[in-house]
Amino acid sequence: MSNKDYTVSQFFLNTCLRQATKRAAESSTLCSIIATENPLDDNEAERIPLVTGSTVEFHVSPMLPCIGDIDMMYYDNNKLAIPAGYPPPSQLPDEFHDYVKVVEIIDRSFPGYAY
Repeated sequence: MSNKDYTVSQFFLNTCLRQATKRAAESSTLCSIIATENPLDDNEAERIPLVTGSTVEFHVSPMLPCIGDIDMMYYDNNKLAIPAGYPPPSQLPDEFHDYVKVVEIIDRSFPGYAY
């Protein structure tokens, strides 16, 4: 094992979370609150919360203990964004609503935004 490999390995061993933290519990609570709300445009649709980013992918603890690093997102299960020029999927995962509003992701001044 080279010195570089050892350094990377030590970084992951020293920074990966091994137990639930207060921040993780708080984010789970916030996810629960978000999941109980309905989107404004459809009372039958649901919001699906996700915890994302390095916290989920690598279980990395924040570099500074006073700053949290838990990224949260949610999506409405009655909306779907697809890249411009691609056909919509013929089947959606079970968590999606019976019908969805489809928008295209197009290249503009703000990459990745759906219009």
